[in-house]
Amino acid sequence: MKISGFTFLRNGSLLGYPYIESLKSLLLVADEVIVAVGESVDDTLEQVRAIGDPRIRIIETVWNESMQDRGFVYAQQKMSAQFSCTGDWAFYLEGDEVIHEDDAPKIRAVLERHLNNPKVEALAFDYHHFYGAPNKVARSPAWYRKAVRVIRNSVRNYSPDGLFFVVMEHNKIGRYPRAALAGVPIYHYGHVRKSAAMQEKINQVSRYWKHTPKQHNYGAIDPQTVVPFDGSHPRLVQAWLAENAEQHFEPDPGHTLTRRERKHRWVMKVERLLGGADFTRKHYSLVKD
Repeated sequence: MKISGFTFLRNGSLLGYPYIESLKSLLLVADEVIVAVGESVDDTLEQVRAIGDPRIRIIETVWNESMQDRGFVYAQQKMSAQFSCTGDWAFYLEGDEVIHEDDAPKIRAVLERHLNNPKVEALAFDYHHFYGAPNKVARSPAWYRKAVRVIRNSVRNYSPDGLFFVVMEHNKIGRYPRAALAGVPIYHYGHVRKSAAMQEKINQVSRYWKHTPKQHNYGAIDPQTVVPFDGSHPRLVQAWLAENAEQHFEPDPGHTLTRRERKHRWVMKVERLLGGADFTRKHYSLVKD
């Protein structure tokens, strides 16, 4: 079995991503890692090269700045890396996502188990969305609880906005992939980076979605969404967290709930009443083992 890892990056240092930690964690699982590095104004390309692992293959790209419709430029970059994967499985990890070292052998074992089962096209992971500080996570229908990050490399698919996979069959309308559960989480750190880096990220990213950049404020969130995290962080990211993450955070007690947040409160209440039901949207159909 061969596992290909892939991702895309641009201005990773400037925007405060733990992208080196992410790539090193992906190397715990993958036999090759394809990195599409967009033309940057910082040292992203040099930093990726400096990892010095022969399993990393870099594709230097130039982003289509005229593509500013619903994030499709991210799809272009993601697929540039994905289409160069040569393994049985293609494992996509974003630049702010990290795999825990304890979970790496478990992921390989699950993929090995499903290697010859064509019903399983993908693998869906649980998520820890860290928010505001490393000791807090966001949990509500606003934050996806599971997402596909591995897809069988022989399945015809694309990513319309870079966020999920769509399988194309016989030139018909696409569908979400059939996925088994990985049984382990992805550690998502994009929302704990220092506020200045987060504001720069918002400023740069908004144009690809035709959004007007908003003023960043970690405190502007429903307090019921943020809960303590009592697990362990991957070893690879602990130094980054100490140096580059916000360390102290409490939601603004005077925050006025948005209409969307009020809706999510009701959804969470119904989920609890039904014994832990999950009404979040899923970009896959579940295949039971």
